[in-house]
Amino acid sequence: MAGRIEDYGLIGDLQTAALVGRDGSIDWLCLPRFDSAACFAALLGDESAGRWLLAPATGGVCTRRRYRGDSLILETEWVTPGGTVRVLDLMPPRGEAADVVRIVEGVSGRVPMRMELILRFDYGHLLPWVRRVDGDLAGVAGPDAVWLRTPVDLQGRELTTCGEFEVAAGERVPFVLTHHASHLPRPVPVDAERALAGTESFWAEWLSRCTYEGEWGDAVRRSLLTLKGLTYAPTGGIVAAATTSLPEQLGGSRNWDYRFCWLRDATFTLQALLGTGYTAEARAWREWLLRAVAGDAKDLRIMYALDGSRRIPEYELPWLPGYEGSAPVRVGNAAAAQFQLDVWGEVLDGLHLSREAGLASTGDHWQLQKELMDFLEGAWDQPDNSLWEVRGPRRPFVHSKVMAWAGVDRAVRAVESHGLDGPVDRWRALRQEIHDEVCAKGYDADRGTFTQFYGSSGLDAALLLIPRSGFLDWSDPRVAGTVDAVQRELAEDGLLLRYRVEADGGVDGLPGGEGTFLICSFWLVGALHGIGRTAEARRLFERLLSLRSDLGLLAEEYDTATGRQLGNTPQAFSHVGLVNAARHLSGT
Repeated sequence: MAGRIEDYGLIGDLQTAALVGRDGSIDWLCLPRFDSAACFAALLGDESAGRWLLAPATGGVCTRRRYRGDSLILETEWVTPGGTVRVLDLMPPRGEAADVVRIVEGVSGRVPMRMELILRFDYGHLLPWVRRVDGDLAGVAGPDAVWLRTPVDLQGRELTTCGEFEVAAGERVPFVLTHHASHLPRPVPVDAERALAGTESFWAEWLSRCTYEGEWGDAVRRSLLTLKGLTYAPTGGIVAAATTSLPEQLGGSRNWDYRFCWLRDATFTLQALLGTGYTAEARAWREWLLRAVAGDAKDLRIMYALDGSRRIPEYELPWLPGYEGSAPVRVGNAAAAQFQLDVWGEVLDGLHLSREAGLASTGDHWQLQKELMDFLEGAWDQPDNSLWEVRGPRRPFVHSKVMAWAGVDRAVRAVESHGLDGPVDRWRALRQEIHDEVCAKGYDADRGTFTQFYGSSGLDAALLLIPRSGFLDWSDPRVAGTVDAVQRELAEDGLLLRYRVEADGGVDGLPGGEGTFLICSFWLVGALHGIGRTAEARRLFERLLSLRSDLGLLAEEYDTATGRQLGNTPQAFSHVGLVNAARHLSGT
């Protein structure tokens, strides 16, 4: 049975990722890319869909899980009647193929162990042809092939590969699962111990470049490691999360595929990376962004696949019951085709941030930004689906208009501060026009707050970003009024919802509810600090840190009623929010 969402730890090789449960089972593994066929999918509600268990055979208590130092090497330790055993899980940096390495280490006594491998492809739909090849287990299904190498004797039982063995103190038993395209020759198997040492060295070197020296350093470093683990190294793209269809409401239908790159994440991600010393990752992310959005500016998509592909059709997997009965399970994301006005502003803001940080750019970069501005000039007054990807009717969302203003503002500043060419007088006039309209139509003077969209009675946590975008100063009374209103009307036990799903007759057009959205609460930390309520901001930030799993990971949402994480995991947006909130509170 799948555990709680927070019971899973992330391992990855910067091209693939797996989730390891507290019980020693890998229940989610995508190969060879985040957006392709899953090798294991038990997390989506059906163990027969594939899993890989390594655990004590006679029971025991999982007494400790941790990452080995500052790395993505996961250690899980059990105390059993016969002794103590530890399992190391890792994915070494990608060489010829993708490898999952598991090492069983005897700590004390002698512990009987069991291994169960249910190998399935295509999200549990395809049963592979399994056979022995040169003493190793090999499984093939369509384009995918895997090999399992271990000294343990393996047996086939009811479509499951099983192994039973014992490990004594000081002994180490390796398992290496390798994936490769089925039409290519088998890759050279990695040595488990060398892979462990190389992986440890890789992460130690990477983290040595971190320049963050503020408070909460351990939490910030773990979030940065998680963001790096969600990076697709060949292109520099960063996925929103490693999973699909983990629910925003247990048993509900708000289950989406987050294994793609959202453009609006660029600004926040760039802030986090540049603010902690990772200019190489920021440059790679910017170059991915430039490649992805190249072409006609009117064809900009809100999200792309890891390689920059823009067609992301959404479909359902009816053979999977979903996490704790949360159906449907979806692959792809139809929101990719939505019109979300804020994205043009986010892209222009992100590229401006790169320029301000000193990342070298070319004339082509500025030409692309001018083309984005050409589209924005003619489209800023159109209704859209908002950053929250509502599947109801388009509306004039205030945050979208503010980010349109921000995009124009960044273009003006590029001319004024960096000497670039452009119709700056026209852009200045447009900037003022958008500002005047938002203040006239998006602000409720009677309530002292901006609203979710023009004429709305509802609020939106994204309104907290108005001063961060530069639209208004932190000292403006409309900012403090909006912060107060958002905190008063959107808080659930002190944490923020994105918006009230029932407001204005159901703004998002979807059934059911959802949990509090973690990045919104991190935004509240920044907003409280910005208006001078720093002690309150610090208390909220400390509480948010306490919601992390024992491994320091955060999913997308948190259910205050049940005390459980909800949504896809680990969520890049949540970890970006943590890093940036810590930076703001620490003054770094």
